[in-house]
Amino acid sequence: MSKAGNALADRILSELSELSALTDRVRRAWEMVVSRNDDFYLDSVALNLHGFYSGLERIFERVASSIDGNIPAGANWHQELLVQMSREIQGVRPAVISPELKDKLEGYRGFRHVVRHVYSYHLNPAKIKSLVDLFPETLKEADAAFTAFAEFLRNTA
Repeated sequence: MSKAGNALADRILSELSELSALTDRVRRAWEMVVSRNDDFYLDSVALNLHGFYSGLERIFERVASSIDGNIPAGANWHQELLVQMSREIQGVRPAVISPELKDKLEGYRGFRHVVRHVYSYHLNPAKIKSLVDLFPETLKEADAAFTAFAEFLRNTA
């Protein structure tokens, strides 16, 4: 897994750098939602939270395809992929994320599904607020988990 492991570690770290840029965008847009009571800023927050989970899922898909050799299929594949990343594959790789982080990310995964399938004016501001409140901590945990996994890849390369 030498070259492939290093390449995947680089890709993970690059994606994390992109995701970290969302922190300020989510915070600033949410402040505008609160101060101006403007639904268009709510749409911005929703889109950035959608982008957050989509970025994480891109990493999950790369790990699943290049290391696990298996990307789930079927109607619940997004949920199954999240579960797969929270499990160790004996002799292959450690869990990419902890069960606790998986539980936090489940809320973002579900929200991403809603953003993709409903009109934006149907979004629930209270649900978005709960995700915004958890966002800095969740991103910090995800960053730590993926950085540790990238280090694992480099050490086994």
